[in-house]
Amino acid sequence: MSAGPNASVAIVGAGPAGLMAAEVISQAGIAVTVYDAMPSAGRKFLMAGKGGMNITHAEAFDAFLSRYGARRAELEPMLQAFTPADLRAWVKGLGIATFVGSSGRVFPTEMKAAPLLRAWLHRLRSNGVQFRMRHRWLGWADGALRFATPDGERHVQADATLLALGGGSWPQLGSTGAWTEILAERGIGLSPLLPANCGFETKWSDVFRQRCTGQPLKSVIATFRNNQGETFSQQGELTVADYGLEGGLIYALSAPLRDAIAAAGAATLWLDLLPDRSPKNIAERLAKPRGKDSLSNYLRKRLAIDGVKTLLLRETLPAAELNDPAKLAAALKALPIVLHRPRPIAEAISSAGGVEFEELEQNLMLRKLPGTFCAGEMLDWEAPTGGYLLTACLASGRMVGLGIVEWLRS
Repeated sequence: MSAGPNASVAIVGAGPAGLMAAEVISQAGIAVTVYDAMPSAGRKFLMAGKGGMNITHAEAFDAFLSRYGARRAELEPMLQAFTPADLRAWVKGLGIATFVGSSGRVFPTEMKAAPLLRAWLHRLRSNGVQFRMRHRWLGWADGALRFATPDGERHVQADATLLALGGGSWPQLGSTGAWTEILAERGIGLSPLLPANCGFETKWSDVFRQRCTGQPLKSVIATFRNNQGETFSQQGELTVADYGLEGGLIYALSAPLRDAIAAAGAATLWLDLLPDRSPKNIAERLAKPRGKDSLSNYLRKRLAIDGVKTLLLRETLPAAELNDPAKLAAALKALPIVLHRPRPIAEAISSAGGVEFEELEQNLMLRKLPGTFCAGEMLDWEAPTGGYLLTACLASGRMVGLGIVEWLRS
């Protein structure tokens, strides 16, 4: 295959992985056309940036790599070739300054995704990248890509194809996961798409749900132990949802919680409501008789606990334990919340599962479909929020772009 002046690449999916690949390939002088089902590019990218565009993380690189769990080995070569520092330099090249927040997360100074995406799309168009929106991929017909368009079905020939269709979360923004059926028909090994970075359901009482939905549980430590004896623990903030719990802290634990629930039908999350106090300190403060104080007043006076934490204690513990200082003290350091299921994948921030790495060559080309490559969230990996998702998507897009150029020239 020659990457001569007439070589062409079709990229299906206008998210971060697809756009990064388009940049690399177009810079090599190869014609690139990006196809996407949505009316405009980067829909999910823009939505992810609405609360502050977290592009990567500034922690030590080995710690950064550890966030990819079981898929660290597969992702490490991509991330070594496009590190968080490289990503920041790339963003700077688009005219966007960045800063490191107190948590180590990296943001554009304006905290928005739109300026970055506008600058990026301008660069891509300047490089000759063409965009065909409202083109929904249907598979192949006689070697050509099939697309459903407003003007009917269209067939497209290309010398190489990149599939960067995302996972199964936020389907209204384009990541429908419909591609799984198309690839499965071609014999491509897939791990099921599962919700990641998602909320979890528990059985709140109607009273608790009405009083506490939307309330934050600040500065708590969540701990979970799986059946293999592994312990996962992290400090942060949760939010009470009408269905259970959501927020950054439970998202960070979503993978082991999800897997445990799949295996056993439920999982217990243990909450330390007073991480800055020792068990001894709590026990000493609760040793004083309550007298005529209500439980709420007593906890507020003795431990500065009030609001949703007090209501959560009432929701979770039987009256006998609430009135037993020793058992109440223990519960404040390890309050059990039984979780029954993750929220549906359509509500999740991201998804796990996808094209198995065993199906891919080193350059991310499908072994069974030479000339067809995959990248981004449709590969079988997952990561917590904090910039890890975007960094890996961009790194995989860069790697696959280089792989396509090399394959066309080989």
